[in-house]
Amino acid sequence: MSSPGATINKAISRATRSNARGTIADLPAGTGIPLCLIGLGANLDSRSGSPEATLKDAVRELQALSDYPVVVSSMWRSSPVDCAPGSPDFVNAVVAMLPRSGSNPLELLGCLQQIELDFGRVRKGIHNAPRTLDIDLLVYGNTTMNTMVLELPHPRLHLRGFVLAPLAEIAPEYVPLGQQLPVEALLEAVERAGESRLLKVTNDSVSL
Repeated sequence: MSSPGATINKAISRATRSNARGTIADLPAGTGIPLCLIGLGANLDSRSGSPEATLKDAVRELQALSDYPVVVSSMWRSSPVDCAPGSPDFVNAVVAMLPRSGSNPLELLGCLQQIELDFGRVRKGIHNAPRTLDIDLLVYGNTTMNTMVLELPHPRLHLRGFVLAPLAEIAPEYVPLGQQLPVEALLEAVERAGESRLLKVTNDSVSL
């Protein structure tokens, strides 16, 4: 029987070949615009239909916030982490983008939160409740922030397999600000901790 780590690495390889749309190396260099990494997740139907359909449409909304083509991972299905018992599985993806020139982290966050609302996100004050769409600003260039509304880089980016697995498809050698290891090594650490057993590529993965 193969180890969970071997299983997840094979899954990453399959997904990279079949569904991921490029890597961060495909983003134009020399623009002076900071690289932004954005995590997407959904486990309830929205106006678009299934969580897979929601993420596909949400990527189109994110593309409208950039003058350059965004880079998109494939979709992943993950068991809920720190959620109420009985919560549906999540579908996750990561997008890398260069926001429009002149943008700033809080402005981009406002746009992301508006997209969530447009897809029916309701914040009920319940920790990690099921949702139609969750969009997290993970990284905004080399910006660090720690405010009531936004913390950058995302404080749990390096701990979550459902973020690291799709991110490893499009940025395996990227070292997040504040970390010493590249994404693929961070994912391996999460695998050793056992979370990889909760994560698999969707059998009916929909290309973004």
